[in-house]
Amino acid sequence: MDLKISIPEPLLFNPLKHYLPFIRSFIINRTISISDPGLKELTRELKHIGTCVMDIYTGELAQESIFSEVLEFLENNMLKVKETYKKWAGTDFNDFKIISLSDTSQWTLKYHDNETRYVHIFPARSSPYSFRIKANTLKSAILYIIIFGKDYVSDDDLNAARALTGLSPVKEVADAEAVMEMIEILRE
Repeated sequence: MDLKISIPEPLLFNPLKHYLPFIRSFIINRTISISDPGLKELTRELKHIGTCVMDIYTGELAQESIFSEVLEFLENNMLKVKETYKKWAGTDFNDFKIISLSDTSQWTLKYHDNETRYVHIFPARSSPYSFRIKANTLKSAILYIIIFGKDYVSDDDLNAARALTGLSPVKEVADAEAVMEMIEILRE
C-alpha cells in the first residue's frame, strides 16, 4: 500500500487516525530501534494522532472509494462550494453531519476552516465497521510494534514505548490490556 496517498480537495482526512489498513501499512514499512535517529521523526508523525478518542474504520472500502463516495454526496447535494458546505455543516465545535456510504458505514462530515480542505471526514461514532480507541492507546501500540515487535509484551517494553511520546507509564491493568488488544488488532 502506498503510504503517500492522495486526498482530493476539499477533503481533509487523517488515515493514521481513522483507516486501519493504512495504520497497518504504516507499521509494516517501519522497523527501528529505540536508539535509531529516525525515532524523532516517527514520534513527530504520531503526534498527528492527537490526544483524544477516535474511531477507526475497519471495512472493505478502499480510501479512494471513500473519498469518491463522499465527493459524490457533496456533488449530488450541491455542497462542493465552500460557503454552501459551511452553511450546511455548521461552524460550531459540536456541528457535524453524518452520511452513509455504500457499505453502510457512517461518516462524520465537519466544517474545517481552511481555504482548500474544508470538508473534514472521519468514521462516525458507533458506525458499522469501526471501533473507538484512545489516541494514547493507539500511539503506544504503534510504537511498541515498530520498536520492539516481540510477541510477549512486557510492562518495561510497553512503558519504554510510551515514554518516547511523553506518555506516563501504564499503571492500571485495564490500560495495559487496551494497548495489548490494539497490538493484536494491528498485527492481524
